[in-house]
Amino acid sequence: MISGLWLAGCASTAPQAVATAGATAASAPAAPTPWYQSGTTHRPIIPDGPLQPITAAEAASLAVAQLSTPVDLWERMRRGFAMPNLEGSLVQDREQWYSTRPDYIFRMTERSRKYLFHIVEELERRNMPTELALLPFVESAFNPQAVSSAKAAGMWQFMPATGKTFELKQNAFRDDRRDVLASTRAALDYLQKLHGMFGDWQLALAAYNWGEGSVGRAIAKNQRLGLATAYTDLSMPMETRFYVPKLQAIKNIVANPQAFRSSLPDIGNHPYFQTVAITRDIDVALAAKLAEVPLEDFKALNPSASRPVILAAGTPQILLPWDNATVFERNLQGYGGGRLASWTVWIVPLTMAPRVAALRVGMSEAELRAVNNIPPRVTIKAGSTLLVPRAASVQDDVTVHVADTGQIALSKDAVPRQRSVKAGKHETVASIAKRYHASIDNVAEWNKVKTSASFAVGQQVILFTTAPAAKAAGTPSGKSSGKSIKRKAGKAAQRKKTATVKVAKR
Repeated sequence: MISGLWLAGCASTAPQAVATAGATAASAPAAPTPWYQSGTTHRPIIPDGPLQPITAAEAASLAVAQLSTPVDLWERMRRGFAMPNLEGSLVQDREQWYSTRPDYIFRMTERSRKYLFHIVEELERRNMPTELALLPFVESAFNPQAVSSAKAAGMWQFMPATGKTFELKQNAFRDDRRDVLASTRAALDYLQKLHGMFGDWQLALAAYNWGEGSVGRAIAKNQRLGLATAYTDLSMPMETRFYVPKLQAIKNIVANPQAFRSSLPDIGNHPYFQTVAITRDIDVALAAKLAEVPLEDFKALNPSASRPVILAAGTPQILLPWDNATVFERNLQGYGGGRLASWTVWIVPLTMAPRVAALRVGMSEAELRAVNNIPPRVTIKAGSTLLVPRAASVQDDVTVHVADTGQIALSKDAVPRQRSVKAGKHETVASIAKRYHASIDNVAEWNKVKTSASFAVGQQVILFTTAPAAKAAGTPSGKSSGKSIKRKAGKAAQRKKTATVKVAKR
């Protein structure tokens, strides 16, 4: 009996007031501040004073530690289910939908095997219900590359702004909303915050889907009307109305797959991956080769590496299957193939068209666009960071500042068109720039000369202009612009004035 009391006390997950050594039950300290209000990670309260008798009813309300080891991860997850079950027609509807698609369920759960152990461990570490590990089934079918029509990304489906709020970096070279470790940490932080706000996991989930402000307003509206404020009582969009029923349906299938004629893949109760530090920039394909892991599997564990190279300054670690981490480190140490990265970063000095940028770095325009995800009909703004081939002479890796903050800024203006003009007598970079309304720096850059350079008579000078700018440049002599436009404007004003006088006379 005594040992049973001890196990019950150790396994309790609810914050309890516990008598300290030498204190009586009457003088026991007050219950501690709930973890979701304190802003700190919850730590289980372990009794260290004399044991107190408990009633049968109290014992029934406490979780008792299991002495047997879970046979697999699914069983471990089932033991941690702690959210109140939702019942009703919507749950039954989703149960039927999933159970009539066993192949879909199997593919989805098979995809989750790479990530589930880590998520369950993190939930247990935070003392959170383990059925929350099933949420990515609802959000993304456990696809870390998923992107919604609203631009939510990753298996936890973070919107860009929410991702930034929870410190998920998003730049030209990485998107932590797709990163397995970072996105899971952020998702659980967010869910803990929402549970702290609403004190209810179903409402917290509704807020995760619909937004905390929307759920708060729905609760306030019901309160004004004297209505109940549980999840099932609120007026919500259809997507949010089905959100928790979907999770409940998946939970029910995981709890008893045979009842739904479903099967779950075997997932062992052990880590799938481990982290490996990298200190040099390295091509994604080479990293997968050194780890002896198929490229597709490598990308599945490192989905934030959407470019062909991993910049060590911004991504100092990668995930590898447990047994391949040692293989990678051994092969990396013995690698004799020269440099690890065949790509580097180029900071665009001037605003230019993608075609011009491609010529500058020795790439085809199609390759430049594909590697840097540049859409058609745009210009690349000065200061943008582009991934380009790394010359043999480049020894240094990309710096921390560039790897962490690099962005590609694009303009939807008309793409500049190239034209050639003949230089006149005594023509210079400055005179050409003035005549065609361009900057001196741009003219020098386009023609690979210094800003103080002169051109020979008849020499072809390259210019890039948009259609309106080319038209505004006037005749080749360039003498029409200012005064001609002013004369035309003056004549138009005079005609308008005359017409106004005539009307007044009538």
